[in-house]
Amino acid sequence: MGAEEHRQRVRSIIEDPALTYRQRVYALAGAAEDALDPPAVSAACALALDKGLICDLAEGHAPYRPRYTLPDYARALARGSTFLELPPPTTFDEATTFLLAAYANVPSITGYPVWFGDLDRLLEPFAADLDDDELRTRLRRFWVLLDRLFPDAFAHANLGPADGRVVRAALGVHRDVHQVVPNLTLRVDPDVTPDDLLLEAARTIVTVAQPHLVNHPMMVADLGERYGVVSCYNALPVGGGSHTLVRLNLLEAARRHSGSAERFLDTTLPGAIALTAELMEARIRHVVEQARFFESSWLVDEGLLSLDRFTAMFGIVGLAECVEHLLLLDGREGRYGRDRAADDLAHDIVERAAAIVHALPMPHCEATGGHALLHSQAGLDSDAGFTAGTRVRVGDEPDLYRHLAAVAPNHAHLPSGVSDIVRLDETVVDNPEAVVDVARGALALGMRDVTFEVANGEFVRVTGYLVRRSEIEKVAAADAVRHSSSVLGAGSFANAGLDRRTAQRVRSHERTVGT
Repeated sequence: MGAEEHRQRVRSIIEDPALTYRQRVYALAGAAEDALDPPAVSAACALALDKGLICDLAEGHAPYRPRYTLPDYARALARGSTFLELPPPTTFDEATTFLLAAYANVPSITGYPVWFGDLDRLLEPFAADLDDDELRTRLRRFWVLLDRLFPDAFAHANLGPADGRVVRAALGVHRDVHQVVPNLTLRVDPDVTPDDLLLEAARTIVTVAQPHLVNHPMMVADLGERYGVVSCYNALPVGGGSHTLVRLNLLEAARRHSGSAERFLDTTLPGAIALTAELMEARIRHVVEQARFFESSWLVDEGLLSLDRFTAMFGIVGLAECVEHLLLLDGREGRYGRDRAADDLAHDIVERAAAIVHALPMPHCEATGGHALLHSQAGLDSDAGFTAGTRVRVGDEPDLYRHLAAVAPNHAHLPSGVSDIVRLDETVVDNPEAVVDVARGALALGMRDVTFEVANGEFVRVTGYLVRRSEIEKVAAADAVRHSSSVLGAGSFANAGLDRRTAQRVRSHERTVGT
């Protein structure tokens, strides 16, 4: 970027009436970072980045903090913090005050914390002396502050899988306040999570499209008990996180290929993955070895983050279009989600990509055995012409049962998260029990993550985060909005045609035989 181009970028930020003060400050910091040269990579890797085969997801030219951090808040509450000058809390109010102070000092790619922790587990010990009304009043106050102080829908709070007073109060409060922050995730374990708790979650889902549901046993098998779900369905180790998230556009890889689909798996795909991995390694080394984040963070000094609890995320997008392109090269036609041959090829691509990524050594990723984790990347606001992650193309979703069966086999190979979204028609509002049944079935099929939204509802699932339709309209009118994520969501809403998602009617005896 030349000096004049840089000045124009800074000027455009300063004079943008659609940005709040804080959004301008953050954008200016990004502009300053991008005035530096990015980490050095080979000419082939730089060309792949320039042509859109791979993408650094706007992490900035000089990464100086990990993309996602998941501090060990349980340890902080138990020991207090020298940096924050706060002793261990002894009451519910002291605990929520402590957490708010900690969140304000946690770095991430968004400028806001991406993880508020396992809030039911953190707060349950402090709720014993409160009756139900007092608990709900205090929790509601805390909930409102989370949204007003950290207005970014990438900030997740985790709940479950066990039952408790705080998890039930949280689900009730979340239905009442109608906020996109915190973005809720509920861990579900068929042997631990009772049906009536899942039904309580379903009532919240049909009201505000949250919580997102996670297959807890599957996550534990891959990441251990100490994991959290942050940002866009990103599952990562607690006490650590992810240095970076770089993605590979599978459609662009397919366009560079000639020959059979089998040859794509053997030659083109490994080559594209190697270029992506090179960019990841360069960015990780910059964070750890050049910016030396882990030598200067209070979170590391107090044992809330540890380098050996970090990994990196290898994202993929455009699977649906990649499959169609490769089938045409083979002289066939087929659509992922609609045709068996297309589904089989999609599963082969994801499985092969996972094996290659797993075999590639990645520096400073000791939390996951020295390699990165494959991730179904949920897209950018500017994406057009290809489908996010490993989803079926928007508007081309088959019936509910076929849809879940098509995507479920991919989930085993995506340990750091996958973002398949199911839109249910409005009749489900009066039938939340159906959400419980579908969720149970989806998890039994092997889905790692299950996310629902309701057609024509106020809350729209973009990727792992949500936006309100009213804020999309404000962004479209060039009005400033409080949630920075709404600006990104408005772009995705328009470019990815999110309102064209097929609304699934939950059926029983009407199900078509053989589907």
